[in-house]
Amino acid sequence: MSMKITKDDVSKVLASIQDLANKQVLVGIPASKAEREEGDEEPINNAQLGYIHEYGSPKANIPARPFLNPGIARTQESINNHLKKAAKAAMDGNSEKVDVELNATGLIAQAGARNEINSGTFEALAPATLAARRRRGRTGDKPLIDTGQLRNSITYVIREKD
Repeated sequence: MSMKITKDDVSKVLASIQDLANKQVLVGIPASKAEREEGDEEPINNAQLGYIHEYGSPKANIPARPFLNPGIARTQESINNHLKKAAKAAMDGNSEKVDVELNATGLIAQAGARNEINSGTFEALAPATLAARRRRGRTGDKPLIDTGQLRNSITYVIREKD
């Protein structure tokens, strides 16, 4: 039995696999989205605020209200499905499909973290925090949601691994 090769896509497939292996999807609050809006009284940016809420700050008497890691964890099955599709696309030599699947992965993880802020169960706000919100004209009592800037700053990037 003989085999005749009519098209050699090995180099294309290898390049696509290497391209996928060199990329990573990062979800969070990157520096380009960290700044708060003009006129905010907050002396810190969204990335710092997100870290404080994710892990808490005992010194400032702020309990941990994790949203990023749990939000991504809740979407893990869907994320894994898109990563599998990206790997299959790489094996097929389809770099464009790899990028589509990596972007889908990022969007799903981003939405998961944002949704966790909207619907997660968190320790209630302190009476002093609620009073400070009322002084600023805010009536909401949901932790992590005051202006919506923190939630809206959560995004994803696809970048080359270092």
